[in-house]
Amino acid sequence: MNVLDDLALLRPGWLDLFEILLVAAILYRVFLLVQRTRAMQILLGLFVLGGIYLAAQLFGLDLIRYLLETVFQYGVILALVVFQPELRSALARIGQSRMVRIFTTLQESEVADEIAEAVERLSRSKIGAIIAVEQEVGLDEYAETGSPVEARVSADMITTIFTPYSPLHDGAILVRGDQIRCAGAILPLTQYTLTDKSLGTRHRAALGLSEETDAIVVVISEESARVSVARGGRMERDVGPERLREILTGAARKGTPALAAKPA
Repeated sequence: MNVLDDLALLRPGWLDLFEILLVAAILYRVFLLVQRTRAMQILLGLFVLGGIYLAAQLFGLDLIRYLLETVFQYGVILALVVFQPELRSALARIGQSRMVRIFTTLQESEVADEIAEAVERLSRSKIGAIIAVEQEVGLDEYAETGSPVEARVSADMITTIFTPYSPLHDGAILVRGDQIRCAGAILPLTQYTLTDKSLGTRHRAALGLSEETDAIVVVISEESARVSVARGGRMERDVGPERLREILTGAARKGTPALAAKPA
């Protein structure tokens, strides 16, 4: 009877299959969230330590097993402190996802055209600017650091906001749908060291926001007038008007290589 009970475990029912698929889907989403981040490195490290721990149990290596148990006990707290930015980003993607598209009131092409035109004007005038376009992850936390605008997206409005010596010139504007939500927002700086010394504070802020959210961040260099776009923790340099429209409308493929990326 005991043997039959054991064999029954090898014949999972439909509920067991559902649980397996659910766990597999959750793990898949977790791996998507932590890919290209330091969190992936700690996961690989945990797998290696787990393998060593199993080997220590199998061969009776008590000292190694005791040391690893101590590491596992206190290492969790250390990991929460060291990898706080990655955990924050993952939780933000899970908890703040609105599961809707952002361009609902105005067509994507119209919003992209207005932003691209404003960027072209600012670039010709060598006026620095940073524009963050919200995607699925909300930017409410960063909007609180700026001044509310709640104006329709237009090239004239964007260029006016970034007029030199204006109070909101140095901050970022946040775009949600067809609305400029706020201006003068303060964005988080990337924690990675940039090898390209020509990248300034705006570029560091753009990379920082793209590491914590899925926003598309457009940067105009005040020194060189070059246009860059940060998304997914990577930065593409020398972006032209047509390319910018492609990125903003989602026509660009997600796998397109970036010209500049954050160091590992």
